[in-house]
Amino acid sequence: MAGDDLLVGIDFGTSHIKAIAFTRDGQIVASASAPTPTVYPQPGWAYYEPDAVWAQTVVALRAMTAKLDDPQRIVAVAVASVGEAGAPIDAAGQPTYPMIAWFDTRTKEQAEQLRQRFGADAIFRSSGVSLQPIFTLCKILWIQQHAPEAMARTVRWLNAADFLTFRLCGVAASEFSLASRTLMLDIDRLTWATDLVRDAGVDPAILPPLLPSGTKLGAILPEVAAQTGLPAHALVTTGGHDHVCGAMALSVTRPGAVLDSLGTAEAIFLATDEVLKDPEVGRRGYAQGVHVSGGYYVLGGLYTSSACIEWFRENIGAGLDYAALAAEGEAAPPGSLGVYFLPHLRTANPGYDDPHSRATFVGLTFDAKRGALYRALLEGLAYEARYSLASLLPYLAGTHIERIVATGGGTRNGLLMRIKASVYNQPLRVVSIDEATALGAAMLAGLGAGVYRDVADAVQSVRYTTTVVEPEPDAAQFYERGFHQVYRALYPAVRELHHAIVGLGD
Repeated sequence: MAGDDLLVGIDFGTSHIKAIAFTRDGQIVASASAPTPTVYPQPGWAYYEPDAVWAQTVVALRAMTAKLDDPQRIVAVAVASVGEAGAPIDAAGQPTYPMIAWFDTRTKEQAEQLRQRFGADAIFRSSGVSLQPIFTLCKILWIQQHAPEAMARTVRWLNAADFLTFRLCGVAASEFSLASRTLMLDIDRLTWATDLVRDAGVDPAILPPLLPSGTKLGAILPEVAAQTGLPAHALVTTGGHDHVCGAMALSVTRPGAVLDSLGTAEAIFLATDEVLKDPEVGRRGYAQGVHVSGGYYVLGGLYTSSACIEWFRENIGAGLDYAALAAEGEAAPPGSLGVYFLPHLRTANPGYDDPHSRATFVGLTFDAKRGALYRALLEGLAYEARYSLASLLPYLAGTHIERIVATGGGTRNGLLMRIKASVYNQPLRVVSIDEATALGAAMLAGLGAGVYRDVADAVQSVRYTTTVVEPEPDAAQFYERGFHQVYRALYPAVRELHHAIVGLGD
């Protein structure tokens, strides 16, 4: 690879689709984004029209390549994406049904069908993930049961990144990290669990070939080159699941490091050497999968992180800008005048597994103004992240957390970072890479194109700076008490109320 050649990573995220060109050492040369075209037809439902997703990807790519002095410098492209979502396509490569969004909850009935048919523990032993409605097999079953004519025309199911990869180069394939989010991967054998899929009532023939992340697939299609400005000689490789790609970019590839990836959702990510077999790991909502760098990982976190902050800003903050909200939150003391927040806006987070849980503010008084509520929300996000990590560690015997690496757009919230460091009572290493997911995809592209010798070479080639956020001793002492005496008791205290609310039909 010449010194001025470039690698492109595409990040199909919950909020935006980004196209970013990087140098071999991970420096951004040009970037562009377009909003992810999400449709919300009714409460609990969300979907993407596949053609609209592709159109927005083309917009982002075209804007990115227009910023380059010579787009011919691009040698390879790969896609990272959200998990769980996917597109069914027909024999002509056209979508047969919308992509049900990863966070859509319409599929609770299908999850229950799988629970009754196989048992959650058996599915965990096979797939490495807990049985939850968001996972792909539940979405396929929903489409099959509610739009059978669409499934009758479907010849391939492509996960979100796989679909964009297919549009880029015409090759239908998947890879292990996104397959890990489907319930359909046999995580021990690294093959599709065809017997389970067939017994669930789905034809396993719709599942594409499985390949390692970073496998060369083919060149950019000529018509795509014309649309996007990408060079026709650029290679396309398999990509991966967004959080896992980000972990590789930040060198979280071996046990002992934690990646706290703060976006719309928040991933608490630990690399592991082996698959955890204790079914309690699945019962508590944790997920495992195949790392894009090889080996495995285990994943906790929050389904709504920055999404909680944005919800607050729009609905309670009346659209107040972030700096003003931060100033109000800074004015409130640790503990937020006794207000606590349970951040379950969509569902419970690992280590709970409860799709009926709801978000909750408790401890409200006349003294608690907007600033205290905002700080309580940030403290709730930090408490929940700590709970998700702390509840997982007993299953990882011998694992010592040596460092916590924070990345993503949420790290720009300085108040949140200081709160999190104090709640963890451990330094946070905030990295300078805002676009770790896209960088991870670009690194996979470089692996497939032979730019890097191997994963170690790719990881060692990337340059970034780290800012260490230290815990504040007095706040850390308070949060230690608040975590054990209040926060850990909060979900159990409101669980039955939330289930009663669901039972009454909201």
